[in-house]
Amino acid sequence: MGAGIAQVCAVAGLDTVIREVSDTLAAKARASIERSMAKGVEKGKLTADDAQAALARLRVETELGALADRDLVIEAIVESLDAKRELWRSVDEIAAPAAVFATNTSSLSVAEQAAATRRGDRFVGLHFFNPVPVLRLVEVVRSVTTSDATVETAMAFVRRVGKEPILARDTPGFVVNLLLVPYMLDAIRAFEGGVASIADIDVGMQLGAAMPTGPLSLCDYVGLDTLERVATVLYDAYRERRYAPPPLLHRMVVSGWLGRKSGRGFYDYAEEPPRPATIMG
Repeated sequence: MGAGIAQVCAVAGLDTVIREVSDTLAAKARASIERSMAKGVEKGKLTADDAQAALARLRVETELGALADRDLVIEAIVESLDAKRELWRSVDEIAAPAAVFATNTSSLSVAEQAAATRRGDRFVGLHFFNPVPVLRLVEVVRSVTTSDATVETAMAFVRRVGKEPILARDTPGFVVNLLLVPYMLDAIRAFEGGVASIADIDVGMQLGAAMPTGPLSLCDYVGLDTLERVATVLYDAYRERRYAPPPLLHRMVVSGWLGRKSGRGFYDYAEEPPRPATIMG
């Protein structure tokens, strides 16, 4: 997510810095962006000159101090409130006084993160969607402390990088995950309950409801561990069964079946095209 956000910023003409925690991850981030831009050039969505110009506007650093002169700092680390609050405390110490902070969280409280800083009025949610270079939506999430000026700055930034903003309140799940997560969990329950096979559930929703991809394939794309974390946040907040992670989801996560990123989830990605995995119980 972080690499994707940095890519759209650089392509939009913005001087962009990525901060990674190690040289290895820094090199990986740079390589990921270069591959993504190369694909964009191959598909005619970006010229070779524009890609080179964007890469020239992009730096990858490992020192937190590289963020000291940034006007906008966007966080895209693991979906853990403790980890995010710890990061924001550190960034708050070195960032410019007027800098705006934005979290790319998909479910966690923006206000609880802002409380770790001294700039609650300049703290906002900017929830991009994966893959960032392709999907146009960004949820701009306003907490109780976010100022009107910060919301306006966030909306303008989103449009500047070629995305479409929608404004959401700081409630668990915001707009998209509030509605999407129960849909994916219901698909898992349907399979778990023997309603239909993995393939038939996915094809049913694709052909019967005009979905671009089936719900179980989408689970794999999001990452089953990420889905379980987001679902747990929503269930803890609302205490409604539709947000409760199904037992099968938990068993798959603890088994290391995380979807595309691990090579196996509801589908087996060892082959192309992926085939439905054999899942017992």
